[in-house]
Amino acid sequence: MLPLPSSLLPSLASALIYAAVTAYQGTRLARGAKSSKRLLCGAGVVAVLLQALAVSSQMLTPGGLNLDFITAASLIAVAVIALTLLACASLPVENLLVLLFPLGVVTVLVAQFVPPGTVPRIDDEPGILSHILLSILAYGVFTIAAFQALLLLAQDHQLKHKHPSGPIRAFPPLQTMESLLFGFLWAGWVLLSLSLISGWLFLENMFAQHLVHKTLLSCLAWIVFSVLLWGRTRLGWRGHVAIRWTLSGFVLLMLAYFGSKLVREYILHI
Repeated sequence: MLPLPSSLLPSLASALIYAAVTAYQGTRLARGAKSSKRLLCGAGVVAVLLQALAVSSQMLTPGGLNLDFITAASLIAVAVIALTLLACASLPVENLLVLLFPLGVVTVLVAQFVPPGTVPRIDDEPGILSHILLSILAYGVFTIAAFQALLLLAQDHQLKHKHPSGPIRAFPPLQTMESLLFGFLWAGWVLLSLSLISGWLFLENMFAQHLVHKTLLSCLAWIVFSVLLWGRTRLGWRGHVAIRWTLSGFVLLMLAYFGSKLVREYILHI
């Protein structure tokens, strides 16, 4: 009988906690009632630590650092949820968790049960690792911003039609939601800028054949977010304009990382 993978029990426990807390928060939001922030954050911390334990055992292999498409998705989900839980200590962003906890369920289970694609060995030099860490943090913060933009879109739609539903009534005021969005965008922009700079410094050739699509799309995403932040500062962009630019930049960034990894690992097998 083959031994069970060391990541199995943490993965299942993490998914179960995520699912239970999502059901609790979803039910409370449907009634227009606030959830217990202490319960959400406490359970979320346990779940994300279990997912981090699972993904670390999947990443650290005898052959080197494994950061295939699926493991990378789970790692970024850990970063996204952990950053949001940290933000909950001082900001009213706990409503984001109703979208992020299901993301945790999906990524932790897929990472556990779906076979990986072609897995290239990751160079473990400090410069390369710092570039990877900055990239993951940037993707994580922009993912939070994208979910915040979706919540802001739903809130704006409900308020314009003057029929706010139960979940919308539990949200912070529209102005607060918008300020949070741009706070996340500024943080993500700084991290993405540092990620691109570290890539130029530590990668031998950012425009090599296997990196060119990732580099170009990441640069395009950086330009989109830069224009959005300039428009906010100089022209007062807000509302649907800000939401469209946020989601456009997010799509470019996700294509840059996950699109290129998906093609390389599951189609080209390189």
